[in-house]
Amino acid sequence: MKPENTTQNDKLLLISCGILKKEIAFLIRKNNWPVEPRFLDSSLHIDFEKLSGSLNAALSKYKTREKIVFYGACHPLMERILENSKTIRSKGQNCAEMLLGKTIFNRELAGGAYFLLEDWALRWDEIIRKTFGNTPEIIKDIFKGDRSVILALRTPCSGNFEAQALHAGQTVGLPVKWMDVSLDNLESVLKQTIFLKLGNR
Repeated sequence: MKPENTTQNDKLLLISCGILKKEIAFLIRKNNWPVEPRFLDSSLHIDFEKLSGSLNAALSKYKTREKIVFYGACHPLMERILENSKTIRSKGQNCAEMLLGKTIFNRELAGGAYFLLEDWALRWDEIIRKTFGNTPEIIKDIFKGDRSVILALRTPCSGNFEAQALHAGQTVGLPVKWMDVSLDNLESVLKQTIFLKLGNR
């Protein structure tokens, strides 16, 4: 799929949430896709203004490049942002759905799961404080209101984040369950988005 004379600027630019940075970089290398990734901070979606500002800035910076976006519906104006930049995003509600596939995601969500990925587990206290402040009891009440378990998703690219996941569970007063996840669905989502864009050249 990658022509021998492909230059850096010929590559498709992928602007992506950094939550699955290791997994996406691995899949690009594995498939030799002509894609150059640029990853944004994974905590942006807790602040709509910062998310739209960072995403618009990245899209504007590379306005002369052909681009795709790896994000879910993380901002209420996501489709307008993409339309203004004449680009497309990966198909899916959020990163957990794109990793797990819709069927498994919906099943676990209905069972009360809060999905935890490595990147967030490693930065848990920082992200929780940004989102909810430093009020432990209120944080526990919020999570226990509609969630019953922290579901830690471990991919083939994950490091050991068991201690951090357990800490996250203790912080919100929920038990931690583990699920080992392949990259098959994520690979399919990325491939579909890449080929859709390349097919429209």
